[in-house]
Amino acid sequence: MEGLITKIAAGSLAEELELKIGDKILKINGKTPRDIIDLSFLLAEEEIELFIEHSDGEKEIIAFEKDFDEELGAEFESAVFDGIKRCKNHCVFCFVDMIAPNMRKTLNIKDDDYRLSFLFGNFITLTNLTAKDFNRIKKFHLSPLFISIHSMNPGLRAKILRTSLGKNIQKQLDELEKAGVEYHTQVVLCKNLNDGAELDFTIAEILKRRPQALSLAIVPVGVTKYRRDKFILEQFDRESAAKVIEQVEIWQKKIRAESGRTFIYLGDEFYLLAEKNLPPVKFYDDFPQIENGIGMTRNFIEELGTRNQELGVENKNLKIDVISGTSFAKVLKNLVKSPNVRILPVENKFFGSKVNVSGLLTGGDIIDALKTSERQRDLILIPATALKTGEEIFLDDISLENLRKIFAPAQILPIKDGFEFKKALEGKF
Repeated sequence: MEGLITKIAAGSLAEELELKIGDKILKINGKTPRDIIDLSFLLAEEEIELFIEHSDGEKEIIAFEKDFDEELGAEFESAVFDGIKRCKNHCVFCFVDMIAPNMRKTLNIKDDDYRLSFLFGNFITLTNLTAKDFNRIKKFHLSPLFISIHSMNPGLRAKILRTSLGKNIQKQLDELEKAGVEYHTQVVLCKNLNDGAELDFTIAEILKRRPQALSLAIVPVGVTKYRRDKFILEQFDRESAAKVIEQVEIWQKKIRAESGRTFIYLGDEFYLLAEKNLPPVKFYDDFPQIENGIGMTRNFIEELGTRNQELGVENKNLKIDVISGTSFAKVLKNLVKSPNVRILPVENKFFGSKVNVSGLLTGGDIIDALKTSERQRDLILIPATALKTGEEIFLDDISLENLRKIFAPAQILPIKDGFEFKKALEGKF
């Protein structure tokens, strides 16, 4: 796979060189880039020879000089040109193994690629890294990485990942630390598997690895109705989620007293499931794992500001439906009191009712939920996280355009954060 150009920035070096969408970068100064990491280092030179293949198959060498820090200004079809490094594990809670059949191919890709970890915060297990991969991480100092720990008990981790390579976690972290690589960690917590005393052990072991270990996120396991694995997974309920919160709070208070930072962060689902108040915003420090869903609810509330009771009152004639997963809908109902705003919790029939996060809602379930209501609406707000990144399409391949046609003349607006939500409720869209 070559570096296929999909976008060129106006006024950029790429535009000046007359590169076009559909062109492929085959070599830079005689070297084949494997990914945008290679591309960045190779393009740092001031004298460049680009070996290009145009969309019509014609090949060309473009030689030019540039400033040392001048960027190309092109975007590519993929961040990796030689293919995504696939995961060979069969983790007991692998979400890819729990998706519906016949979904788009990209949803069936199990990646364990250190480059995507460095570039985008994807979590990796380290079990699929080769010696060459480790050397490249060290050479380019690819830091921080995001590492799925799950358990620091070697035997238990191997059982969870279903590979004997899972036992090597201590040695692998040692190797990264010697190279000066920092990393964020996560634990997917399963009831009666890696919780309780095992979780205490994992927390204690990760804490020893500060400052190279930057944070630890603990998220509850999720199970869809399509899971066929015979390994028994127990999900958390209200009572058991509350116990996890109590257990982790002991560690959090101790660490904050020592260092002024929380370091260990629980997934929002634990608090929503246990019907406990979310921690204050300062508790999340600088939200180091917000892309992992840690603290998103608290951050959303903060973005709304303190005038929650006034949301939506500026245009009393504007009727709004707000689409949400069933867990977050409870939060929204406490925040929004306007009679012209209806919070519509959507049951996830596609993946199963136990999947209650907004980011996994499908277009079909949203359509069904809206059709069950005869209420007239002027505006429909949907969570942007339910759409494929960079595209207006849901996980079930239903497009946002389809929804807009079905529910016209109502406007449908994807909402990314609390700021956009507040503006929409106030009629500023």
